[in-house]
Amino acid sequence: MNNLHTWAIIAVSALVTALLRFLPFLMFSDSEKTPRIIKKLNKTLPFAVMGMLVVYCFKDINFLSYTSFLPALIAGALVVGLYLWKRNTLISIASGTVCYMLLVQLIF
Repeated sequence: MNNLHTWAIIAVSALVTALLRFLPFLMFSDSEKTPRIIKKLNKTLPFAVMGMLVVYCFKDINFLSYTSFLPALIAGALVVGLYLWKRNTLISIASGTVCYMLLVQLIF
């Protein structure tokens, strides 16, 4: 792959990303009222995405081996506990990730 091909891929990716970011603002200007379906998606999609991420994180766990499921269970419990305590998604997810990596690398 030559440099021109690489730069073309980067340019097209940047253009598509920018277009996807600006498209909602272009479609729904201030003068128009936001459609009902968009408002409904705004309320339901975050929960659906988080549920999908939880399923994805736990999909490859082998429950027959404690070294496989125990670190994930501890880290998952930490994420839930920290979120219920602090109500901060970033802190709870980052702490759970660090906890899981430390458990896997140092203990299990």
